Amino acid sequence: MSSELTPDALYDKCHALAGNLWWTWHPEVINLFRDLDPIRWRQLDHNPIALLKEFTPERLASRAAEMVLYSRINHAFRRLKEYLASSNTWYASQAGVLGSKPVAYFSAEFGIHESLPIYSGGLGVLSGDHIKSASGLGVPLVAIGLFYDQGYFKQQLDENGFQVEEYMDTKVENLPMKPALSKEGKPITVGIDTRNGRLLAKVWLMRVGRVDLYLLDCDVEGNSPQDRELTSRLYGGDERTRIRQELVLGVGGVKALKALGISPGVYHLNEGHSAFATIEVIREKMHEDGMSFDDALRETAQHSVFTTHTPVPAGHDRFDAALIEEHLGPLRDAIGISYEQLLGLGRVEPHNDAESFCMTVLGLKLSRRANAVSQLHGHVSRRMWAHLWPWRVEEEIPIGHITNGVHVPSWLAHQMRQLYDRHFPSDWIHSMGEADPWQKIHDVDPGELWETHVALKNLLIEFVRRRVSRQARRRGEPDEAVETARNLLDNGVLTIGFGRRFATYKRATLLMSDLDRLLELLNNPARPVQLIFAGKAHPKDEPGKKFIQAIANARHDPRFNNRIVFIEDYDINVGRHMVQGVDVWLNNPRRPLEASGTSGQKVVLNGGLNLSVLDGWWAEAYDGQNGFAIGKGTNHVSDEITDARDGEALFDVLENQVISTYYQRDVDDLPRAWIKRMMNSIGSLAWRFSAHRMVMDYTRSCYVPAAGGLSCDMQMR
Repeated sequence: MSSELTPDALYDKCHALAGNLWWTWHPEVINLFRDLDPIRWRQLDHNPIALLKEFTPERLASRAAEMVLYSRINHAFRRLKEYLASSNTWYASQAGVLGSKPVAYFSAEFGIHESLPIYSGGLGVLSGDHIKSASGLGVPLVAIGLFYDQGYFKQQLDENGFQVEEYMDTKVENLPMKPALSKEGKPITVGIDTRNGRLLAKVWLMRVGRVDLYLLDCDVEGNSPQDRELTSRLYGGDERTRIRQELVLGVGGVKALKALGISPGVYHLNEGHSAFATIEVIREKMHEDGMSFDDALRETAQHSVFTTHTPVPAGHDRFDAALIEEHLGPLRDAIGISYEQLLGLGRVEPHNDAESFCMTVLGLKLSRRANAVSQLHGHVSRRMWAHLWPWRVEEEIPIGHITNGVHVPSWLAHQMRQLYDRHFPSDWIHSMGEADPWQKIHDVDPGELWETHVALKNLLIEFVRRRVSRQARRRGEPDEAVETARNLLDNGVLTIGFGRRFATYKRATLLMSDLDRLLELLNNPARPVQLIFAGKAHPKDEPGKKFIQAIANARHDPRFNNRIVFIEDYDINVGRHMVQGVDVWLNNPRRPLEASGTSGQKVVLNGGLNLSVLDGWWAEAYDGQNGFAIGKGTNHVSDEITDARDGEALFDVLENQVISTYYQRDVDDLPRAWIKRMMNSIGSLAWRFSAHRMVMDYTRSCYVPAAGGLSCDMQMR
């Protein structure tokens, strides 16, 4: 045992590491926590605070001595302190205007780690990756969201394969957050006035590297019992629940920043959920600076950035006039505008009483910088919202695009990181959003890259077997079924993954459109295929649930030969295993309904190949040699014809490109042409679709000019 570190000091250092979510993208710290107790680590959803609660300082010291962890704990703690103190960041070399005027980044969900269930899917994970990269780049940014103490639902399938939702209470004491304090050192509670009373929300603080994340929580004494439950569940309840949540996020979020003494130079509204923030900012400017409403609106819009993620008209939040007046009425009174003026801010046609109030319209009207999240989505968004600017041609509609990216350290497998460390420049991780370091992938020995991929695939298959056998035991299936689950899948078989929300437009069952051809692919004795599915359907989406049921029940059909597997409760942990281990990532939405998509970008980092419709990010990523495309990037006016065409194209590319390339081996049993595509994919895509590149684009094109720095055009990547 180290004589330099007492049990209490060791315990404090471990808690300091667990208390900043910086650890979630540092494998050496994750492994440190895992080594304390691997079984409990897995059982506790990889939650280090919950794990440390099971240790006394003395027991922790004993375990650390047994596992020789002292130097590793000291090293990790020192690295965290150096990281937080360092001023040698990418942003430090840029215009420093944000230093005194930070970005306030609003989002309804943040997907940072599986132990913090305040996300449902892609939007939340994108937000989490955004603030992680802002931390790594040193961009001055604070984040504002909601704390959902029941989070999104846990998914189980019943004996008939139908999705069952269960909500679990999250123990605040097991999360790395504490009450946010005012300048006077007091816990902050904000109040939002509505026509039927005051709504209260307390504010929590969570640290994500260098970024402070503030979460508002309505479980406060003084709220009605119904309002205390308001922020319990993500995307739950009716329209009235939704507008009240968005009122807390937007108006309450701006009030929280004020109470914290933070004066943002930029308000970044990630989707329309937080667009009410702009109206509260207008009120602040009128009240504090004596501005007129029109001047305050122009000033607020100049400092606001709006990102739209939704290419589907039905996906934009809309509220009727009565709900808007009930919840925004007191704010309307404070800024001195009429009922009709307020409603007009959220309408394409301000005086059309038949038009509902749209949060996206509000966000677009009150932001001078707006962007879609891929090049194709930019075209779709400009066409969708062209009637807001009827005097402009479509090409001049002021909605640009910044394509989404993923936080490389969070999604890169440790084994791949080690391979890159061996072959890339020594500081490559600090320039992961630039092209040059990634070109070194072409110098890697093909056998080494393939062996690393195969090792990750083996880990995925072991994970699937554990999860599916556990599912079978929970459902009370016979021992024979449990044993079959323990031996599912074959390490040498081409493995295709599909993991995402089970909205019907994502067409999870497209491969089942021709059952005979699918069975032939799965059961080909020389070149078989196996499929791993995961994903949740919204609780109210019955067609999406039926898609899940159709796939999950394939386990009962002997014709499929156990080559189709469905993993329950898709979350960051399941997603991480899948994107790190599959050979191919399947994405077949109905074009152009995928705004961007980021799961396939995570696959790129780990050597998997994408097989996708030319939609979202893949429409600008595919070059013919870095993956596979389904179809030619066209769609018919009839969904039925589009689906039939895409189904045929999917089978065609599988039969004639994917499968043949994968199983074409040389004398060393290496699929040389496949490995070449892996290298092309990593070299051409990993940097372009990293969150570091994305946040750099936002900083240069949106944040700095919005805060008053030198302006430049919206990035068009």
